[in-house]
Amino acid sequence: MTVVSNDHSRWPFINLALFFSYWTVAAGVVVIYDWVLTLGQEIELIWKQRWSLMTVLYLVIRYSGIPYSIVNILGNMTLVSLTDAVSNIMNYAINGTSVVVAAMLGVIMIARLHAMYQRSKIMLIFLVIIFLAVNIACGIIVAILVKDMVGEEQILSGTFVCTYRYGGNVQLLASMIWTLNTVWEVVALCLAVWITVKHFCDLRRLGPLTGSTIGDCFRVLIKSHVFYFASFFCVSCLQLGRDSPELFDSNFIGTQILQGALQV
Repeated sequence: MTVVSNDHSRWPFINLALFFSYWTVAAGVVVIYDWVLTLGQEIELIWKQRWSLMTVLYLVIRYSGIPYSIVNILGNMTLVSLTDAVSNIMNYAINGTSVVVAAMLGVIMIARLHAMYQRSKIMLIFLVIIFLAVNIACGIIVAILVKDMVGEEQILSGTFVCTYRYGGNVQLLASMIWTLNTVWEVVALCLAVWITVKHFCDLRRLGPLTGSTIGDCFRVLIKSHVFYFASFFCVSCLQLGRDSPELFDSNFIGTQILQGALQV
């Protein structure tokens, strides 16, 4: 049900909603800018090459970011009126996309580690078991969160604000999702670092000219893996901080900056 109010005491909340919408638009601009900036490399390295499952997963993850950003912007724009039903659909789409993309990233990570461990079946089984346990648990938690989350449109002094009412302990459930994903990323990073260190120790023992090409591949893989993990770890720490009871429902400007930074 749409709530209409001209209460001047709501202006601090309106200003915070406006502030948050700016961050959301900025995040969308970053996504589009990155896509335009790397389009030439994408055409050369992806579209003109032979396709594989990893190619399809990469493209789905890359291009899902654009509609995700558009939906996120529309959901937070204070100039756009959305009904409660539309708000709920957009919320389902955003959360569902997050779960699917996280699963695809996990599949790519498994493929990389499987290759680094010379296609070991034992390592593949180990990774798949952890991957399924984490993603099934996260999927169930997200379903519970979405089920208990209801969107509501508010028109405050002519400003359209979409808010959500939560049922249950949403902070705990959200923290569990990020904790489980962080555990998965830590395990993947430790496995990558271990096999890389072991590989370079073997190369040093056998001689500098042995397996130089493979060594270069390992360097590229571990550098990208560490960069990805560092990015994920920073976002995870910010998200867990934002989900703390002290900050979750706070209207403090610092909290809004933190939430805005998470959008980017």
